[in-house]
Amino acid sequence: MSGAANILHADLDAFYASVEQLLDPSLVGRPIAVGGGVVLAASYEAKEFGVSGGMSGWRAKQLCPKLQFVGGHFREYQRLADQVMAVFEDFTPVVERISIDEAFLNVAGAVRLFGSPATIAQAIRQRVRDEIGLPVSVGVAGTKHLAKIASQVAKPDGLVVVEPGDELAFLHPLPVGLMWGVGPVTRARLAEQGVRTIGQLAELPGTSLEHLLGHAAGRKLGALAVDHDPRALVSGVRAKSVGAQSAFGRRDVTPELIRAVVGHLSDRVASRLRAKQRAGRTVTVRIRFPPRRDRGARSSGGDDWAMRSITRSVTLPAPIATTLTLAEVAEQLVHAGLADHPGESQLSLLAVSVSGLTQARVLQLEMTMGLADEPLRPGTPAGAARRAVDHQMDAVRTRFGRSAVGYTSTVFSAVGQVPDEFRELAEHDG
Repeated sequence: MSGAANILHADLDAFYASVEQLLDPSLVGRPIAVGGGVVLAASYEAKEFGVSGGMSGWRAKQLCPKLQFVGGHFREYQRLADQVMAVFEDFTPVVERISIDEAFLNVAGAVRLFGSPATIAQAIRQRVRDEIGLPVSVGVAGTKHLAKIASQVAKPDGLVVVEPGDELAFLHPLPVGLMWGVGPVTRARLAEQGVRTIGQLAELPGTSLEHLLGHAAGRKLGALAVDHDPRALVSGVRAKSVGAQSAFGRRDVTPELIRAVVGHLSDRVASRLRAKQRAGRTVTVRIRFPPRRDRGARSSGGDDWAMRSITRSVTLPAPIATTLTLAEVAEQLVHAGLADHPGESQLSLLAVSVSGLTQARVLQLEMTMGLADEPLRPGTPAGAARRAVDHQMDAVRTRFGRSAVGYTSTVFSAVGQVPDEFRELAEHDG
């Protein structure tokens, strides 16, 4: 059970679409979607028709014939989101940013300066609206999980405060889909057991829940259902992994598609690693297949999105941050995953990530000894040459922009218009 309600969860409403409406006032009040072949984000006017992020463009048009697709102003998203975070930091230094457009705040140390947590939340909302022009919903509670749920209930453009003592009365009537970690698959499993509200979930015996969802997930959701969430806010945490993904609706599997997409993603991931002077040993790819029409699985929006995805990973002998090496490893992992699923002829998403991160300020050179893994080692002559090319390319991009130079497979491919900030939009519960 939570204590004082000093935790805020602030979430910018339909952020990408709201930014587009801010930049072009003629779009205000109209159903719009950022993207094209795949919906990256939808305005609330579009969401009313069932349009959602990760949905195919053709399906979105079916649901909302008047839907207007707009291109993304990616630099503006980052700039405006950073301005919002600066507003948060004017009220408290304890800010845990969990994505480009949402963050937790602990305001326990700020109440003497700015008033109660509810007063602070309202002041934040007003400043973000007046100074930046964007709507933000805020939930106030005693735990991170409950504050996040409260902000969802507050949408759009609202404020919900859960006072101490009212936690379970607020939480238990709500649908389980609002809980952190409950996606379409988990929600369907719970519904088969007659569990549709958080209160019903809390009444399930722990052993039944663990048997249904697995030990770790069952214990976690059982605790959250009674508002037991001891996690404290952590600001300034270093990422444990760096990743990027590309969602593209339905595309036939071809070597050219895999090479182009993996090359683009590897370029994004590796350049971000180098910018932070980091490298990683474990490479992971995620492959999502489009839903099969004959499965008949339906989401609440009426779409047949029965998500099916697989992951493959490998831990390398040495940490890497070179683009070509990462691309080679990731491409091999993708082909290995597809070989295990010969019946799949189409893809809807590919993702590449690197974990097991370490500092990489200097390069330890190695002797050539004819070992099989030498091409993967950054200290060999081949690895050092690749590293040198990457650093020259980084220098050119810093001065003239990212599009000034690149590897052939990336520069001339059709992928790459979607920035890393969109990667969370295509995540679904597996």
